Amino acid sequence: MYSKILTFIAGFFLVTQLAYSQTNPSESALQQAGNEVAAYLKPLAAINVKVGIDSLLQNGDITEVHLSKLASDYPFRDNTVKDIYAIVGKYFPNVKFKVYANGSTIEELASKFYSADMQPAKKGAKGKKNVKGGDKLVTDLSRPYEITEGLQNRHLALWQSHGFYYAQPTMRWEWQRAPLFQTVEDMYTQSYVLPFLVPMLENAGANVLLPRERDCSDIEVVVDNDQLFGGYSEIAGSLSWKNGDSQGFANPQEQYEYGQNPFRMGTYRVAQSLSQQDLKGKNAKKESVAKWIPDMPESGEYAVYVSYKTLPNSTDAAYYTVKYKGGEREFKVNQKMGGGTWIYLGTFLFDKNSDSQGVYLTNANRGLKSSKSAAVVTADGVKFGGGMGNIARKPNGAAEEFAAEVSGHARFTEGSRYWLQWAGFADTVYSSTKNMNDYTDDYTSRGRWVNTISGGSKVNPEYEGLNIPIDLSFAFHTDAGLFPDDSTVGTLMIYTKLSNGSDKYPTGESRMLGREYADILQTQIVDDVRATFEPNWSRRGLWDRSYSEARTPNVPAVLLEFLSHQNFADMKYGHDPYFKFVVSRAIYKGMLKFLSQKEGIPYVVQPLPVKDFAAELEQSQSGMNVRLSWSAVEDKL
Repeated sequence: MYSKILTFIAGFFLVTQLAYSQTNPSESALQQAGNEVAAYLKPLAAINVKVGIDSLLQNGDITEVHLSKLASDYPFRDNTVKDIYAIVGKYFPNVKFKVYANGSTIEELASKFYSADMQPAKKGAKGKKNVKGGDKLVTDLSRPYEITEGLQNRHLALWQSHGFYYAQPTMRWEWQRAPLFQTVEDMYTQSYVLPFLVPMLENAGANVLLPRERDCSDIEVVVDNDQLFGGYSEIAGSLSWKNGDSQGFANPQEQYEYGQNPFRMGTYRVAQSLSQQDLKGKNAKKESVAKWIPDMPESGEYAVYVSYKTLPNSTDAAYYTVKYKGGEREFKVNQKMGGGTWIYLGTFLFDKNSDSQGVYLTNANRGLKSSKSAAVVTADGVKFGGGMGNIARKPNGAAEEFAAEVSGHARFTEGSRYWLQWAGFADTVYSSTKNMNDYTDDYTSRGRWVNTISGGSKVNPEYEGLNIPIDLSFAFHTDAGLFPDDSTVGTLMIYTKLSNGSDKYPTGESRMLGREYADILQTQIVDDVRATFEPNWSRRGLWDRSYSEARTPNVPAVLLEFLSHQNFADMKYGHDPYFKFVVSRAIYKGMLKFLSQKEGIPYVVQPLPVKDFAAELEQSQSGMNVRLSWSAVEDKL
């Protein structure tokens, strides 16, 4: 019996082997085919590892041709796929075959955005409007125009690499990267993200959230309802403010140690929301207003952050007015999301010691005609400015009498691990090592933060969090490394195809969206830098690697290594403000195009600012006039 089975098995493998040898090329021919594919791919990106054909697998009547895993680091287009099939086809005559790299067919690796058949509709084309369902966290009601084909209703999470941190082994605060060429990566990436990239995205209509302080001022004034004296007051209407039933923000300490959460140290205020109908007629109710008036020690521009409590019956339309030196600006904040942390409204010019400039919150819902539910408005602390770091650190396990110390630096220089503690997030978010290693905690906290702020929303429904529907995540880094012969290290993009064994996001969408996102961004950056500054700027790989900042977020996420801050050929351009502007604009355009492609909706890139702007006084019969003039700027990119 057993001999018959063995004879059958041996015969089966003999037939299979004979069929295989008759339809597939020899080992030397396979090597030659691999060499041709490698030579074809080589000009597409600066990848130093030679690729080839690793293996053949028979899957029914299909022969699977598996290229080296790192072949997937190259950018693929429709013509790339066609040409590789032509190369391999010479060695597989009359055979059905599929070409793979890194577990995906090369068709799956090809960008859809750059496919002629898949381009999203341009402005004026019939089809979907650029309107995305879902609620917006913050709406600027004072914007004098409507954005319709930009990033309106988008929520973007991004950050500027590393920051000043506490090194427990050496018991001191220090930079995470070495200082070179008059900068350090912890500070250098901020010179792109804060003055250029974030404003571009916000001007296009996006809500941008960061896990680090965005205000470079070392001045911070916090006004809160728990302060006896300090600028918080209320105007009581028909339905006055009262204390909420759970914990809120308070700032009773000058510094905070591990595990201490200022958003669990105080109270918050709550009032019933009033509709337009409630405010009219014989029995009209009077609105109630909460006010936060800071005593600013210096006149200047300061970021304004508000905080509130999200409750089951929170309003989706809390109306805030910021009164500042330039006038007033009104915002609508959706308090159904984002409660229990700092929510950025904008940056404004405030006078020193003003008694009227500050933030005002009303319980009147100006957009609601009649009350359909007992929605409430909540009020907690308001933060003006960036301030100094107030998270005190000491070695884990140090004796009780060992004094914890703050960084002594402005908060914006510090890593995300410290901002996230000040911003009310749990220690499970900002310290994955349970207080053992601040270096690791800093980079792992960023992806955890993305999942926490998006948790409970439609993009991350099973994760507990702040219900903000984050569309994408982005980490801006400058890689370390030196290249000889005055050549650029150039631009690398990293995404992660598998996270915790899954190739899907919580929405059910493929994590290969991360590759599409990475490809569009890298293409835009490299094309724009080559066209404007350096024709030989190096395009590196599209890495599928398990980096925390690309792997952890439950939304499309990439990690950019834009250039090497250690390499002179890169940093020749690196300190030029216009270079930073072009690169930041390329990133903005890449994000815009990716989201447009993902949703199948049209987009319009913001025009460049005008130049040669002038204001000239002119005398006329009617009096003194001002003539404004400027020159248009052609966007060649």
